[in-house]
Amino acid sequence: MLEILQDPEVWKFISIPFIAALIGWSTNWLAIKLTFLPLEFVGIRPFLGWQGIIPSKAQKMAQISVDATISKIGKVQEIFEQIDPQVLAQHIVETVEPRIEEYVDETLLREYPTVWENLPESFRQRVYDRVRKSTPNLVDNLVDDVSANIEQLLDIKTMVTEQLVADKRLLNRIFLECGTEEFRFIINSGLYFGFTFGLIQMVIWYFFQEWWILPVCGLIVGWATNWIALNVIFRPLNPIPIGPISIQGLFLKRQKAVAQAFCRIITQEILTIGNIMTAIMNGSQGERARNLVRKHIKPIVDDTAGLSKPLTQLAMGPKGFASLKQKVGEKAIQISENAFFDPVFNTDRAAAVEMIMVERMEALSPEEFQDLLRPCFQEDEIKLILIGAALGALAGLAQVIFVFNIQI
Repeated sequence: MLEILQDPEVWKFISIPFIAALIGWSTNWLAIKLTFLPLEFVGIRPFLGWQGIIPSKAQKMAQISVDATISKIGKVQEIFEQIDPQVLAQHIVETVEPRIEEYVDETLLREYPTVWENLPESFRQRVYDRVRKSTPNLVDNLVDDVSANIEQLLDIKTMVTEQLVADKRLLNRIFLECGTEEFRFIINSGLYFGFTFGLIQMVIWYFFQEWWILPVCGLIVGWATNWIALNVIFRPLNPIPIGPISIQGLFLKRQKAVAQAFCRIITQEILTIGNIMTAIMNGSQGERARNLVRKHIKPIVDDTAGLSKPLTQLAMGPKGFASLKQKVGEKAIQISENAFFDPVFNTDRAAAVEMIMVERMEALSPEEFQDLLRPCFQEDEIKLILIGAALGALAGLAQVIFVFNIQI
């Protein structure tokens, strides 16, 4: 026995399954890396180079992600209701009220510095008080109006897609955090499957030592380890009971954990109040949304001017007064947008939206749920498998030349 182990040829044979395991692990590891990296194309376009599959098709992958999840687990109106318009209005008022005087001064001093500075202090104080008194009712009406028209004002699919296309790193994170266990399994399974195939390869090589055997076996190992791993993740689709246990695709068995990870990212980093309101104000219906703000601001300007209408019109003139309404409306939009980016408020509202999204995502059927991660692999899946096969074949060829010293 000792003599056999001292024979270098024996160790060459023994090395075959271990090298096959290394091939399986490395090709699977590389397949995952190539799925997500690099974020931008590296090389010479169009063919000599590479960009991660997900980043290279960010638009399509983002749309698939939205179609597979958000469009099925919550309408725009429902999401906005979970944010709670009344809480939103209260937050705006609480943000604006302490700075009423500052905002009024800033607007009027910029537009009509001489007029505003020469007004009696008592008149200016009355303006501050009138604006402060009118603000809560104005904000309530504005938020109610936005809520009633939210379906027309916000295209949530476009909003989420544009954010993910602009931030490829975040798009990658969604897939990586949702499929963390599956990606780890794919990489590690390369060792197990590779070693198993290597044992078969070792037996074949013992009886048939043709130079092409190892490259062909390496190709099969590189191809099969990827193919088997991908199928184990998503198949079988529905649980199949076998005695005391049930068999189901690894990703599908983790539906609750995946739902929590996905909804946490979506609500805390994408469907935030700030992002939603920015999309409303700057989206395809942005002008309509801005007109809503101006419409609700107009009465407060008229009411304030009514404190001394002759003086106001004399000082500003009809055109100046109309311009003032426009400027106040723009300032109100700016103030409201700033209020929406309060991190504490966003986190609080995100928790409310996350709760309902998680609940509904957990209730998706396996057919619907697999669409969250499956497209990540289906898109150019054959390309990854072929890369694994090619690397496996090259590794097998290296075995022939450097391990067994066979001349081709």
